[in-house]
Amino acid sequence: MKTLLKILGVIILLLIVYAVIAMLAFSKNYHFEKSVVINAPKEKVWQHVGSLKQYNIWDPFSKADKDIVITYSGDGDKVGDSYHWKGNDKVGEGEQSITEIVPGEKMVTKLHFIKPFEGDAVAKLILTPEGNGTKVTWAIDNELNTMMKIMKPMMDMNMNKMFGQGLENLKKLAEK
Repeated sequence: MKTLLKILGVIILLLIVYAVIAMLAFSKNYHFEKSVVINAPKEKVWQHVGSLKQYNIWDPFSKADKDIVITYSGDGDKVGDSYHWKGNDKVGEGEQSITEIVPGEKMVTKLHFIKPFEGDAVAKLILTPEGNGTKVTWAIDNELNTMMKIMKPMMDMNMNKMFGQGLENLKKLAEK
């Protein structure tokens, strides 16, 4: 029993040390990006990237809740167009609006998360020619509060999974 308590004590101590190091050492600025090369011309890929309505067809975040409610403002392809989502605990609630658009090349959006945590982020979808195809880079930037710094490794794993799935979904759509 003493050995079990010692092991448990060491584990708790290590978790506390990790938390303190994470709070002090990890930057508050968070950036994550992932890319894929799609065997299709930029114009064809843009059809699936250049509109919030098309984005929600391949975006895995909105697929995490089959009963999600999405309300659009505008056509979804101009600066100022946006959508509001409300879903279960996995999806939460928030808004995404276009802040910059360069047709055929780039769409920048502001994300405002309402639930489960209040926060803001900037997302970018960037298309660049690559050989006979198109490289799509999906990126997100935001500021981490102290508690989120502790969760950064888990965030990286989740973002890698979700961005990977989304880009794979996009690739399948654009290569049809």
